[in-house]
Amino acid sequence: MQMMIMILLLCSVIFITILFLTKGGKSNTPSSPPRLPLIGNLHQLGHHPHRSLCFLSHRYGPLMLLHFGSIPVLVVSSMEAAKEVLKTHDRVFASRPRSKIFQKLLYDGHDVAAAPYGEYWRQMKSVCVLHLLSNKMVRSFRNVREEEMSLMMDKIRKASSLPVNLSELLANLTNDVICRVALGRKYGCETDFKELMERLTRLLGVFSVGTYVLWLAWIDWIRGLDSQLEKLRNDIDEFLERVLEDHEDSDGDRTDFVDVLLKIQREKSVGFDIDRVSIKAIILDVFVGGSDTSYTLMEWVMTELLRHPECLSRLQEEVRTICKEKSSVLEEDIQDMNYLKAVIKETLRLHPPLPLMVPHESTHDVRLRDYRIPAGTQVMINAWAIGRDVATWGPDAEEFRPERHLHSSVDFRGQDFELIPFGAGRRICPAISFAVVLNEVVLANLVHQFGWISTEYQAEVAESTGIAIHLLENIAAREEVAEQKKMLEDVIKKVESLGNQLERVMKILDKFEERVGALESFVKEAQKGSKKK
Repeated sequence: MQMMIMILLLCSVIFITILFLTKGGKSNTPSSPPRLPLIGNLHQLGHHPHRSLCFLSHRYGPLMLLHFGSIPVLVVSSMEAAKEVLKTHDRVFASRPRSKIFQKLLYDGHDVAAAPYGEYWRQMKSVCVLHLLSNKMVRSFRNVREEEMSLMMDKIRKASSLPVNLSELLANLTNDVICRVALGRKYGCETDFKELMERLTRLLGVFSVGTYVLWLAWIDWIRGLDSQLEKLRNDIDEFLERVLEDHEDSDGDRTDFVDVLLKIQREKSVGFDIDRVSIKAIILDVFVGGSDTSYTLMEWVMTELLRHPECLSRLQEEVRTICKEKSSVLEEDIQDMNYLKAVIKETLRLHPPLPLMVPHESTHDVRLRDYRIPAGTQVMINAWAIGRDVATWGPDAEEFRPERHLHSSVDFRGQDFELIPFGAGRRICPAISFAVVLNEVVLANLVHQFGWISTEYQAEVAESTGIAIHLLENIAAREEVAEQKKMLEDVIKKVESLGNQLERVMKILDKFEERVGALESFVKEAQKGSKKK
């Protein structure tokens, strides 16, 4: 009897599992890969979800419905589908889903990046766009960019022919610029601050099981994620509180972001109140959205240029031709550097800083390509897959070829959906201009002031894991200028050696000429004597 019960129970489990796997096949929803009970499709994400989801989209289409636990997730992997989500139905998909990690670290949605769509988000975004990231503010920090860039160039110059860690230099540069712009001074040399930012970047990229499978939330507690989040949240808040107090106690006439926000709070000049938590959340957004992603772009650009020397040579020729009379490239010189802009576009196409954009969430039911998408559906835009779509970019979509952008009007500022590394629509990154001007001038000066050769060639480069994808290994390169200098010195030594040898030969010839002259005199005297006889 017990054996019969066990067999019936096993058959029931198998039947329910099969029913679960095939459920939705007849419903009016996008195609879905088979999923497992309880965890859904979580097992199919892998170490690099943007690659795994791109692979799945080749079979299930550019609009693909997955389930992370019990939460429906719509994965968008084509230009046309992205346009429908981020333009046609932008308002429906403008909100953000709740995330344990974002809620813990980004002040419970009081920032701009993770706040749900609504009046608070609109108010905070207007503060950022009008008071922190306007063109006027971007221009006002030009001296900061130039000073920090000059310091980095000096470090490279002092390295001479020794290999330099470009990844570290670019990360420090970006961090120092953002510190001075947002906080008024550099904190990069302080070990506690560097460690704080490293922890923040790492934990933002960690996967929280409890966010998607509530009954497995204990796993986050067991592996220490909950305690790490709580400690980091407290440490960040203590640091930002000290920064705010320092600014409040200071009598200096500074114009960094903290000062601007404190002034808005004090004068109530924007028509609504900004509390202390909102100020901290916005400042934290600046670091999360600016530091890691900006240096990641420059790191990938230099990597691709080192892997494609012909592109590096062409870029150097353009920059050095335009700035041939200058020791460094100025920001106003950039407007004529079309190949530089093409190189940056091509790098953003192949290596968007956030391959999977911060998830969106539908606020109510909507029809998308004749599919019914219910309210509460998360949406993941796979910018990495869109940038490598053969249907859009052609059979060479996987190749680094900046020339494809030279005669194209496609840009990355949210109007062309085949290239959306910074997003599009209401949730587009508001700091595009701030990031681009720094990236352009730094890259132009790197190729203008130095030649570069990689210490070792790599046909393929490994990616890190996390929210922002950068190189797994740091770039190690050295100045080609130093190598050429050494070769020139060797040539000079050889020329000097040949000169010494030539000098000895000339002395021998002089002595030979003296002897020939003496011989000629002797012959003439002998001839005169013979005539007298």
